[in-house]
Amino acid sequence: MSNKNIRWGIIGCGDVTEVKSGPPYSLVDDFELKAVMRRDLEKLKDYASRHNVETIYTDANELINDVNIDAIYIATPPDTHKYYALKVAEAGKPCCIEKPITPTYNEALEINEAFNKKNIPLFVAYYRRSLPRFLKVKEWLEKNYIGDVRHIISHLSKPASETDLSETYNWRTDAKIAPAGYFDDLASHGIDLFTFLLGNIKNAHGVSTNQQNLYTAKDAVTGCWIHENGVTGSGTWNFGNKNHIDNVTIFGNNGTIEFSVFHDNPVVLKSDSKNEELFIEHPKHIQIHHVENMRDYLTGVKDSHPSTGLTALHTSWVMDKILGNTI
Repeated sequence: MSNKNIRWGIIGCGDVTEVKSGPPYSLVDDFELKAVMRRDLEKLKDYASRHNVETIYTDANELINDVNIDAIYIATPPDTHKYYALKVAEAGKPCCIEKPITPTYNEALEINEAFNKKNIPLFVAYYRRSLPRFLKVKEWLEKNYIGDVRHIISHLSKPASETDLSETYNWRTDAKIAPAGYFDDLASHGIDLFTFLLGNIKNAHGVSTNQQNLYTAKDAVTGCWIHENGVTGSGTWNFGNKNHIDNVTIFGNNGTIEFSVFHDNPVVLKSDSKNEELFIEHPKHIQIHHVENMRDYLTGVKDSHPSTGLTALHTSWVMDKILGNTI
């Protein structure tokens, strides 16, 4: 695919594609956003007009099989990811899927097997692996500033939102779509990032429940795990607390690294050899570096991408282990 612009189509042009992910497919050199699909025709026309997309579809099959589309970005809720991904694999086109790749590890495995069978690139939008802020954390770890890493601890808590309290329908808290609610939507980013920074996890356990009974999905999860290199980890995710907390600390035998997964806070290094606090601003279109890395891989500039179907599969496995799901 190195001798032409790669023409992308998006299935599902909702909120995430407005600023975070959609524009990079037009802004990145060698990529073009040529078509979008949504079932609501009026919203589809509005989106295409505002984002200067020339072709629209209300039928995903027509978009997937359009000979003028080279690759597909699936940006629908996670319960439909497998359905669309298997169709994209059958069509033989590279694909990027919004995170989490699917609600369960077993479904993620089916998707990976389909793309592996045809030797087609599969990416997943765990874009924090490509963000400069977290690459700085990885650099500090690789330079051994905190010595031997011993433990990582993560705490993400949020108060119930107005939508939660009003009991207005939200697919993110519908157990049929996201069984663990905001844990699926948000904690997946953190767990994926921790494996990027510290390596794969070899075992994990957890407890989960619904404390508020505001929706059908779970709203409180606590987990512990061990990485393949022996680093231990623990995390808590609660979506009914008074305060919004987003803290991660990596402990080493010579210091600590502190950062937030979502909050716009500095990354902080405190060690015997170096102390540094840096504010590294996220880009306006937060997935742009992730999309640039896809471009570089698809055009042969780089031989790997940090967030693939395989890395996302591992994240799904860890999440299922914490939730106690049968794998």
